[in-house]
Amino acid sequence: MTRAAVVTVSDRAAHGVREDASGPVAVAALREAGFSCDDAVVVPDGADSVERALTALVVAGVRLVITTGGTGVAPRDQTPEGTARVVTREVPGIAEELRRRGAAEKPAGMLTRGIAGVVDPHGVLVVNLPGSPAAVTSGMPVVLSVARHVIDQLGGGDH
Repeated sequence: MTRAAVVTVSDRAAHGVREDASGPVAVAALREAGFSCDDAVVVPDGADSVERALTALVVAGVRLVITTGGTGVAPRDQTPEGTARVVTREVPGIAEELRRRGAAEKPAGMLTRGIAGVVDPHGVLVVNLPGSPAAVTSGMPVVLSVARHVIDQLGGGDH
């Protein structure tokens, strides 16, 4: 079974001020799609914490990582910056489709700065989603529509 992981990026959830509402949505979608996925890891906002969490998951052998939160324009929203430190090649079409669908549902959807990319040579796909449960609910089908194909390609599969 292919291993996946979810990282929720939120100062408030990391400090116990608010419950993680979006991570469990992503975890449920991954499990329903047949991925092996532990409960979401919650880390505070910031590029350094995101980089550390992603690196640990890559080293642990996870093949698909979904982040939720920290993709907006607030000063501490630095999930894309931390992700960019880990991915070796971006896959912009995934992020573009997530933004397109998000903006169609809500104008603020165009403000997400999330990225998607792969981590070579580990064969990992990383996708940033916004932090709202609604954005995760609408974004996970986009990710899942291509995730297995990307993972297969990263493992040397044929086109």
